[in-house]
Amino acid sequence: MSESTPTVQFLTSEGEFAPSGPAEEYASYLDALTSEDLRAFYRHMVVIRRFDHEGTNLQRQGQMALWVPSHGQEAAQVGSASAAKPQDHVFPSYREHAVGLVRGIDVLSIVELLRGNTHGGWDPTDPTNGNFHGYTLVIGSHTLHATGYAMGLQRDGLVGTGDPEVDTAVISYFGDGATSQGDVSEAFVFSASSQTPNVFFLQNNQWAISVPVRVQSRTPLYLRSRGFGIPSVQIDGNDVLASFAVTAKHLDAARGGEGPQFIEALTYRIGAHTSSDDPTKYADPEEHAHWVARDPILRFEKYLRSLGEGDDFFAEVATEAEDFAADIRHRTLALTPPSPAIMFDNVYSEPHPVMQEQKLWLERYEASFEEEKA
Repeated sequence: MSESTPTVQFLTSEGEFAPSGPAEEYASYLDALTSEDLRAFYRHMVVIRRFDHEGTNLQRQGQMALWVPSHGQEAAQVGSASAAKPQDHVFPSYREHAVGLVRGIDVLSIVELLRGNTHGGWDPTDPTNGNFHGYTLVIGSHTLHATGYAMGLQRDGLVGTGDPEVDTAVISYFGDGATSQGDVSEAFVFSASSQTPNVFFLQNNQWAISVPVRVQSRTPLYLRSRGFGIPSVQIDGNDVLASFAVTAKHLDAARGGEGPQFIEALTYRIGAHTSSDDPTKYADPEEHAHWVARDPILRFEKYLRSLGEGDDFFAEVATEAEDFAADIRHRTLALTPPSPAIMFDNVYSEPHPVMQEQKLWLERYEASFEEEKA
């Protein structure tokens, strides 16, 4: 694949099914999708966007110190997450709300994490959470975690067995800014050297906080992994079908023992980097409008309507999204401050005598104040 190879795309910005040349390689992965699968793609995208907007509202109203928006990146996340198998492991950065929803976590735990009610949000070892590991706010560091985990899968004999119910892959999500971090390059080195079952999924949303991708890199980002011997492909990240099909193929390759894979999904961060950011200070209004017109949800709605989906379905999903957001708000407002003792939980994977002693000390220390009052 040369630098000028067109991006993999199935749906045009107008929702027309018109696969690009490179998409032919992945087309067979769409054959297994049912009408219900397509409806689920749309439902997940709409619900998580409404959740995302509610998160911003809650932060502005003082319920959280920080919120990390994901508006505009729903197709990249829903498509890729839907391609993963139950046994696969997911290592997110900090805005993969849609991926968490698809994998089965209660997204209120994202609110709890960003509100400071928990240290980790959810238990990644709980099977109901779909092997969705913790959010990582240290840029790029989790790609190393993902690579190490994938090395463990190799050593456990869970890669390349030929049994689709056993073979396991690891997918990690990160942004364009993370590709400038040394941790990501180190993850490429170890993954390529050991031929680990990693899929590195780059959501190129065009901005590393306020630095545009054209400043970060003089070459297309999907070429970066090739210097490490990792095959790569660039996709239209606002096309949920492209995200699904390409990720499915590369996860299959990773599970089958073909080594690490790299996917660059071209998308756009419509809102702020976080609630602490003001994108109007640096974003080009014309560029912003260009990407708004290529909204992944509106594009997919047009496609579903072309397949015969009617108004009732879209109205039903809109109502579901509003109900979902209302439930999140209700449960957020009902949260109470956590016990300080949780700082000792999960420091080690197993009970540890030092942690137990420190926890008991804190209990005695706090009890002493009650004794003095008495």
